[in-house]
Amino acid sequence: MSDGPEENPAEVESSGELAAAAEEHDPTGVDLARQIAASVSAIKRPAAKPRKRRPPRPTGVQSSGSHPDDRDPMLVGDALDRLVGEKGWNTQVNIHLLLGNWPRLVGAVNAQHSQPESFADGILTVRTSSTAWATQLRLFAPQLVARLNKDLGDGSVTRINVKGPDAPSWKHGRRSVRGRGPRDTYG
Repeated sequence: MSDGPEENPAEVESSGELAAAAEEHDPTGVDLARQIAASVSAIKRPAAKPRKRRPPRPTGVQSSGSHPDDRDPMLVGDALDRLVGEKGWNTQVNIHLLLGNWPRLVGAVNAQHSQPESFADGILTVRTSSTAWATQLRLFAPQLVARLNKDLGDGSVTRINVKGPDAPSWKHGRRSVRGRGPRDTYG
């Protein structure tokens, strides 16, 4: 018989498994972490949605602060004044405003018999109701030019062209006579 205690063959077999398990066991847990990572990566996840791009931020000062700047709301009149100034329309707008007040410029009686027709290249064209009123306004033209230049800025109006009334055409029908027609007060 043997000198030591008798060993059961089933116990020997289980003790061999324990010894093998003890040798396979990693006390740091690296193998276990690898197994978990492999099982997680094997799981299919839905694809990530692409991120929406934000518009680029404007550079420069972004806050208006307590002082007014270009981004502050403004009155319509102020916005129109700014637009007229940026486009260089100041002289044209001012001339049309003054010509809208024609009776104030030339007087009520002269305004009843004349009205401004056009303004181009510093020349103001005025139409009158008769040749007598055209003569009267031609005599008054230098003072009117000085007054307009004073209100609008020097050199805005260089000359006033005064015209009489439009004459009717005397060329009616097949048989018309050559010449100017009746000589009346048609300027």
